[in-house]
This record gives sequence, structure tokens and C-alpha cells, in this order.
Amino acid sequence: MADLKDRLLDAALDHVPFDGWSAASFEAAIAESGMEPALAHGLCPRGAVDLAVAYHKRGDERMLARLAQPELEEMRYSARVAAAVRYRLEAVEDKELVRRGMTLFALPAYAPDGARLIWETCDAIWGALGDTSDDLNWYTKRMTLSGVYSSTVLYWLGDTSEGHEATWAFLERRIDDVMRIEKAKHTLGRNKIFGDILGRVTGAVRAPKTVTDMPGTAKK
Repeated sequence: MADLKDRLLDAALDHVPFDGWSAASFEAAIAESGMEPALAHGLCPRGAVDLAVAYHKRGDERMLARLAQPELEEMRYSARVAAAVRYRLEAVEDKELVRRGMTLFALPAYAPDGARLIWETCDAIWGALGDTSDDLNWYTKRMTLSGVYSSTVLYWLGDTSEGHEATWAFLERRIDDVMRIEKAKHTLGRNKIFGDILGRVTGAVRAPKTVTDMPGTAKK
């Protein structure tokens, strides 16, 4: 069934830059793929919306495949995070596919889908990098990276520099900002009074244990 959805998605990609993730693109994909309409609607009950979700998840899979390269283990942790975001953006064939997706997921009916997809991307990154946090840090890491990822996507969409060098420099600055925050948290944690308070707060919050507890939770 996944192969059938991939076939439908591939057929839609040529139409999305012009018609968006819309009913028109979905119907064109059905016609070009030669798939029975009933089967296509069974695979994607929400039509092109489900294809947009599938396209985002395909990008995540491509990113994770590149993150599995052994040479990445030799990189600094912050550099590995930056590489993950870069790999995710480089998985996109056409920026217009992302622009059209942002337009779709900005609609109130689909905004929860868009937020969940970003969270899942960031959760996948942390999982691939070996994050083992199970307290408040589980949430803060994903929230912080979601902000970095979202802002970088917006910058990348408007970037016309050669090889998107301006985007990668922007990403490095955002990662540096995050690392400064982490260093400040570490310094604060070394203070006995604040460290005890911080420890009690972080220890009281636990990461989700199942995929239904919170969007983007990796399966154990």
C-alpha cells in the first residue's frame, strides 16, 4: 500500500507547483498514475492533504538515511544537528512544493497537521542523534529545534545565494544561539540553590512513553 501511495505522490508532484496541494492536483495524479479513483481515495481519504503529509514524511526518511552515515559520528554534536536540518532541506526537489505545503498547513483545519509534522521531524533528528533524555529536556530540545528548523525553512525559501550558502550560515548562527542557551542552563545548574530547583522541576516532568501521548514521540 505504501508503494501505491508513493506512485500517487510521484504523479502529483508535477502539478503541485501550479495547483498546490489541491483537489485538482489529486485528480490529475489519479489520472496520470492510472489508479482506480476508489483506491486512490481509500489511500488518501483527505486527498491532496494526505499526499502533502506523505511528501513531508518522505523528506524525513531521506534525511534519516543520510544521518546514518558513520562519518557523522566524528562531527561535533552541534554540527550534527546543523547537518540534520541541512539534509532535511536538501531532500526537497522543488521549493515550490514546500511553499504550497506551508500555504496548506497555515489553514486552520490543517494547522495541527503542520505543527505535528515539524515536531515529528525534530523528534526524528534527536532520535537519530541518540538523544536519551526522558524529562523536561525531552520537550525543550524538540521545542527549541522546532524553532530553529521553522526559521531556517523560511530563510531558505527566500535564499537565492549560490548553493544556499546564506541559509547554511543562518542555520549555524541559530545553532550557536541554542548552544549558548544550553551553556547558560549548565552554568545555572551548577549553582546549588538554582541547581536543586532546576533538578526538581526537570525531574518532575517525564517524556511521553507511547506514540499517543504526544505527537512526534519515537516508538520505544
